[in-house]
Amino acid sequence: MLILGLDPGTATTGYGLVRETDDGLAAVDYGVITTTPAAVMPDRLLHIYEKITALIQKYQPQQIAIEQLFFGKNVTTGITVAQARGVMLLAAAQHQLSIYEYKPMQVKLSISGYGGADKIQMQVMIQQLLNLDSPPRPDDAADALAVAITHLNSTRFERMI
Repeated sequence: MLILGLDPGTATTGYGLVRETDDGLAAVDYGVITTTPAAVMPDRLLHIYEKITALIQKYQPQQIAIEQLFFGKNVTTGITVAQARGVMLLAAAQHQLSIYEYKPMQVKLSISGYGGADKIQMQVMIQQLLNLDSPPRPDDAADALAVAITHLNSTRFERMI
């Protein structure tokens, strides 16, 4: 099974494609989609939508796993991230892909066993879980890989029950 993991953002959206293999998990591709702050929001959202659609068409994942929004102190940032999330969900729905959502703490627990793990701990664990030569960078790409791994771990557990 191939999962597209997404870490939504307006300036930077992380993506990670993880496949379940006979030997465990393998990274297929990962990276970030960036937009320029100088662009108007509709153009930024269109760019994100087009890039997510291109990833779906190129890799044809079976499912999408996306990080749920966490509203901190900056509500304005949360609203723009929600807009980016919306275009990602639209792209997935247009391709009739099942969408699974995970809270940041769920992802950290799944990957590191600790809900308060920092970025470096997460990157090192992802490197080990996916047998990568180095920790995945940037942070947004690592977060997207973590969401995909979390979903695959969750579905494997459900199949065992």
